[in-house]
Amino acid sequence: MQRTERLFALAEYLRGRRTGVTAEVLAQRFEVTIRTIYRDLDTLRAAALPLSAERGRGGGYALDRSYTLPPVNFTAREAALLVALGRFAIDTRLLPFTETLEGALDKVRAALSASAQRELLTRLDELTFLGVPTLPAKKSVRAAVERAWFEQQPLRITYVDTRFLETTREVRLTGVVMERHETRLVAIDVATGEKKHFRLDRIARAEVLRPDTMK
Repeated sequence: MQRTERLFALAEYLRGRRTGVTAEVLAQRFEVTIRTIYRDLDTLRAAALPLSAERGRGGGYALDRSYTLPPVNFTAREAALLVALGRFAIDTRLLPFTETLEGALDKVRAALSASAQRELLTRLDELTFLGVPTLPAKKSVRAAVERAWFEQQPLRITYVDTRFLETTREVRLTGVVMERHETRLVAIDVATGEKKHFRLDRIARAEVLRPDTMK
């Protein structure tokens, strides 16, 4: 990677991470010496990038948090991979956050010029991903799970177990596990404090709760 390319890549990397990153981590990431990273950081500062060094645990080099990001400029090859992988996740129902992912893919396409969009379509025709779709989940359930996950709100679910018995539980989501055949929500059962896994396709109903409405 030439220096100009590395400087752009370094700036993009720092834009994507507003928390501190040490010079050692940056040197490893870009496969250069720490001295080279220091020179690159000085160059970015000279170009008026609001870069600062934070001390202490979790410190390192970071962009000013008030810095406004410019529009992202994707190359056709970058966009092709992002769109192809995104479409694969949607088609195989890996993620419960389908609508948000669709919106993100639209923004990736919109960031391209007309010629780059034409190249994107060509590249997409050449990429094929094969997989076994996970079991489907209701759209209303996916929407509630997505909102609860991103807004960090509790969730009331009606769950159907292996004996086809329905139970209602209030949970807090802590993770999502995606496998080839199923997507599972990792959650804390509010009533018992236990961490449990719930298959997304077995949730019959889901409702986002306000903390003050919980039992």
